[in-house]
Amino acid sequence: MDLTDLHFIALTEDGGLLAQKLAAETGGQWHGLNGRMGAIEPDQGFDHAIDHIRDLFLSGKPVVGICASGILIRAVAGHLNDKWAEPPVLSISEDGAVVVPLLGGHHGGNLLASRLAKLLDATPALTTAGDRRFGLALDAPPSPYVLADGAQAKPVMAKLLAGTGVALIVDLPENLTHLAQAWQEWLSPLSQNQSPDGDNVTDKVTLALSLKPQDAVDADLVFHPQIASLGLGASRHCPSDEMAALIETTCRDHGIATASIRAVYSVDLKADEQAILEAAISLGHRLQVFTPERLEDETPRLVHPSDVVFAEIGCHGVSEASALAGAGAEGQLIIPKVKTEHATMALAIDPTAAYCAQDCRHSGRVMLVGIGPGQSQWRTPEATQMVASADELVGYGLYIDILGPAAKGKPRRNFALGEEEARCRYALEEAGKGRDIAIICSGDAGIYAMGALVFELLGRDEDHGGVSDAARRVVVDTAPGISALQGAAARTGAILGHDFCTISLSDLLTPWAHIEKRIDAAGQGDFVIAFYNPVSKRRRVGLAKARDILLKYRPASTPVILASSLGRPEESIRHRDLGSLDVDEVDMLTTVMVGASTSQRITHGGKKTSGQSVFTPRGYAKKIDAVDDASDAPSSDQKETSA
Repeated sequence: MDLTDLHFIALTEDGGLLAQKLAAETGGQWHGLNGRMGAIEPDQGFDHAIDHIRDLFLSGKPVVGICASGILIRAVAGHLNDKWAEPPVLSISEDGAVVVPLLGGHHGGNLLASRLAKLLDATPALTTAGDRRFGLALDAPPSPYVLADGAQAKPVMAKLLAGTGVALIVDLPENLTHLAQAWQEWLSPLSQNQSPDGDNVTDKVTLALSLKPQDAVDADLVFHPQIASLGLGASRHCPSDEMAALIETTCRDHGIATASIRAVYSVDLKADEQAILEAAISLGHRLQVFTPERLEDETPRLVHPSDVVFAEIGCHGVSEASALAGAGAEGQLIIPKVKTEHATMALAIDPTAAYCAQDCRHSGRVMLVGIGPGQSQWRTPEATQMVASADELVGYGLYIDILGPAAKGKPRRNFALGEEEARCRYALEEAGKGRDIAIICSGDAGIYAMGALVFELLGRDEDHGGVSDAARRVVVDTAPGISALQGAAARTGAILGHDFCTISLSDLLTPWAHIEKRIDAAGQGDFVIAFYNPVSKRRRVGLAKARDILLKYRPASTPVILASSLGRPEESIRHRDLGSLDVDEVDMLTTVMVGASTSQRITHGGKKTSGQSVFTPRGYAKKIDAVDDASDAPSSDQKETSA
């Protein structure tokens, strides 16, 4: 793991001094608790340690706390679910004497602990048996090696710890045997399981290094050198299962493990081809693309150059050229183009195992991020991860500000209210250049926010106000957020217990006559209604008109909830009745929830409900009454007797 990814957390001035030193030596960042760092200035300050640590962890950031282990444990304990995906969490004592990997020991944590301990001349408190005995973890090999089946590492290590001997097998083509040296050096501590004359102490376990699939190698553990570059091409709307089958069948027929693939490439014109994108993801990679001009440079090395392809997109091949461009000047094409009706693939290897293509880019991505009301407890881990992974944050400045520490240090582009189309267009065009852009929306991005506008722009032709071809090829991902109606309902009971709808009272984009028809229809249908955008500086009468329309269909005592700044320190919840609803109590940050004719308000204790709860029954009482009536009715025998 790259030490520059580390985030050091300090809660005291002494901890800050150590964090500052480690950040300087590793290239990482250090974060300090505001008001506790004295004269030193952290890269990023924070007010609430538990919240800040949790946000970093959910963002996938390796966390190193210069603090008690318990603080780190409490921050992340409720969010542990996948040890293979979670980032490492380490604790360092304030005196720098002990480094403790708490999480992710076999996901880089133990290695980080050892490297940081070396910098500090400290003791790494490693508790995993393999690391203690041999100084290595079989399921965490160094680059470029990967383990075929991580689940097998534990039983194999158990045998080695019990004294079982070990044999290393190199099963590589002759021109690649040089790749075995670093692998063998990494595993050299296991040699202590050999007797002085070279024979195994007991039965031996075999560890193999091979390009072949695991089931084709006779060994207890199989490692692969990740040196293969996969090039893919496809006709438009290629079926995903066709592409997946082509890759699986071709690699198997040629004796190549798909785990040996280190990257997936194509031409930029295919950046939005779903079959190619899904194939890359299924292999654990993100698609990278080259321009046709760059791929044309590879023409002298192609086995199957095509004038037809050149006439269509400007290069003589896609799959072969992409594989070779990804493998570098020393790359060797080991599987020339193989094709089906709609898909093509080729595979090249980089014998140096060190080449990193710099003249390609990732397929661009727009992330529609619903942040709820803004507080981290109501923000999904997916939304937090999107914010952390974005190259730039785009949105109304207030919404980005609400992110607090999660947005600090991130490039951002602020847009004012009324510039919604400009912000979506900017995000799409920047993503078309291969960047990851997060559009920050309060509440949920698909509810009165930017989601629909992004897709509207993608659906237009460029000549009719749409976006460029490059922008139309970007990936769009959405992280749902807690919307205002959900927050208001949660804070006040269960007003959304039966059918409901939402209506925006803003007539900027929808004629008021249409809005009135919707209010009237919702009144006739007896829906619970969440009114968004109830008033503005220039709009003061719409909510009053809505109230009067609804009073035709439901009683004046109908419960109304006025919810403002939900989930924020200035949160306000007020209970009113429909008949006495005063428009002057409502501002732009208020969501107005109007109950149905069946909605009820009761007095009920609760930390957040101010002693009042509103609920809309769904009809269970009728069901219970029907059951009671049936049980009270005389049986057929009783009827006959009474007759």
